[in-house]
Amino acid sequence: MNREREMMVLRVLHFPFTRALFGWALAMWIGFVGSFAAIVGMQPSYGWAGESPASVLEQKEVRSPAGGGFSEIAKEVTPAVVNITATIDIYDPRGGGPPQPFGDFGGRQGPPDIPKRQRGSGSGVIITSDGYIVTNNHVVAESRDLVVILPDSREFPAKVVGADPETDLAVIKIQAEGLPIIPWGNSSSLAVGQYVLAIGNPFGLNSTVTLGIVSALDRGGMGLARFEDFIQTDAAINPGNSGGALVNAQGELVGINTAIVSQSGGYQGVGFAVPSALAKPVLDELIKNGKIVRGYLGLAVQEMTPALAPWFGLKGRDGALVTDVVPEGPADKAGIHRGDVILQYQGKTVKDGQMLLEQVTGAPIGQQIEMVILENGKERKVRVIIREQPPIPQSPRIRTTRLEHPLAGVEVADIDASAIQEYGLNPLFKGAVVSFLAEGCAAELAGIMEGDVIVEVNKHPVQSVSDYSLWYQRLKKEKTVLVVLIRASRHLYVLVKSS
Repeated sequence: MNREREMMVLRVLHFPFTRALFGWALAMWIGFVGSFAAIVGMQPSYGWAGESPASVLEQKEVRSPAGGGFSEIAKEVTPAVVNITATIDIYDPRGGGPPQPFGDFGGRQGPPDIPKRQRGSGSGVIITSDGYIVTNNHVVAESRDLVVILPDSREFPAKVVGADPETDLAVIKIQAEGLPIIPWGNSSSLAVGQYVLAIGNPFGLNSTVTLGIVSALDRGGMGLARFEDFIQTDAAINPGNSGGALVNAQGELVGINTAIVSQSGGYQGVGFAVPSALAKPVLDELIKNGKIVRGYLGLAVQEMTPALAPWFGLKGRDGALVTDVVPEGPADKAGIHRGDVILQYQGKTVKDGQMLLEQVTGAPIGQQIEMVILENGKERKVRVIIREQPPIPQSPRIRTTRLEHPLAGVEVADIDASAIQEYGLNPLFKGAVVSFLAEGCAAELAGIMEGDVIVEVNKHPVQSVSDYSLWYQRLKKEKTVLVVLIRASRHLYVLVKSS
């Protein structure tokens, strides 16, 4: 009986259909096992002969938003970005202010006013574990008191170690140990389109992280500093971000956030950062010497353009046009005059004014250099001694608005077709749109922005500029004003206190 059953099984297995069914089942089983192994990470690593496993840096480079890479980077770097609060003196020229050396052109010369104290804020990046912090010069310039607030809420008094207005960089120091830092990165390796994170304290909102890309490199001619080689980014940078960190996708410091270009005072897609390649040597020297020593010729130049070139007997655009010469300076003593064109510096063609500036400022003090200049259509050689650049005086901060009213420094306009188009307002809104805010005024510090629509002042309705003006005058003696405004179609209450 058993023998007959065995023969039956053998006959069944010889049927073509049965064999096909058996093969299909076997393939499915093998596929399931392979898929399971892939899911649980059992697959082996493969590579071409001679390759080594990816380094830690290479593994960091492939981190992506989908893999949580940016959240990991943000977690690593935010502890090293601090809030800086500075107390500064503000003068109101119309209230007297510092005495003017030649008096007022109108014949008025009032007594010096007592400066008003004002607190401003910015950001900074810890660059050493023992408390050296980089920030912007404009954050700490002319400050009386500095307070650094860490992300863990610890507060430390700080002092300025050194500042360089020409790059808008400064170093401050707090007494602390074991602080987190952000490692330096190489900004020269950045490319347009790469991801970057901007970390800072915009509007006093600590440890804010924004994401963007490098939208341009080597930006100059912005008028923000003498030495400009900015990284341009669309990572949101707003007031209060100044001095914060620009970080690449490896969590390295590649820039110090410095400025925005905006018609409204807020973020509009274009921000600028000092690249690490420019910042690091400046900061190292500030920490070491407390100042930057640069070469100096005592002249100012501008770019030669194709339109200007024929007027100076030139065919191309090479050269730097001398626009000013400092009396008794090195260039003046060498016989260089306004209107001369510097063609060569130490045997090399001067392509533009920026090239000349970099060559001069980097030259050793006391070195004699040779230049070829074009004077009244004739070339001649001159020899000039490089001198140390004198310190650049920084003027006290000036406020041009009067301070007795909380809303001083605010200009408003009616909601007409122009305002609707410029600020994207709802035509049904009734009120007075903020068209201008004086820098540092109480309303700006309270958070009011251009484009806001004021609809109430101290619970009095405002439907036009005339309504606003009426209540502005009646509330002149008030020290605090409650403003109701519309921003992005939502009402917002803002308390404005006079300075």
